[in-house]
Amino acid sequence: MDLSNLKPADGAKHSKKRIGRGHGTGQGTQAGRGHKGAKSRSGYKFKRGFEGGQMPLHRRIPKRGFHNPFRTEYVVVNLDTLAERFEAETVITAELLKASGIIASTRQPIKVLARGDIAKKLTVKANKFSGKAAEKIAAAGGVAELVTA
Repeated sequence: MDLSNLKPADGAKHSKKRIGRGHGTGQGTQAGRGHKGAKSRSGYKFKRGFEGGQMPLHRRIPKRGFHNPFRTEYVVVNLDTLAERFEAETVITAELLKASGIIASTRQPIKVLARGDIAKKLTVKANKFSGKAAEKIAAAGGVAELVTA
């Protein structure tokens, strides 16, 4: 076996279809486009969701309610999670939360909620606090600092 004997496997290489080059190509008359219709014409471009003239799925499904395009989605962190993961006197930031695996990304704003109790003095820096969460942090001797995004 040497490099001069190498060749691709049978069926691995084949010549390109030469479309629209007459009957001799084996693609004659319709040139592989089938009979009539929009897809057989030059310049055909499908529209997203086009179903051949049938009412597309995204228009058949009923629309309900109101979707606010300007809604801000917050990553939620609860007090009991902070209490069990961090020592007293810790300054908790988004970067620290990401490093400890509590949140996946620092791109979304963080909101602290009041589930559970906290007895440690922590400084928590977040974009939003629920009223009870801020009260519980203050009652434990900590500080709830608002950070603007």
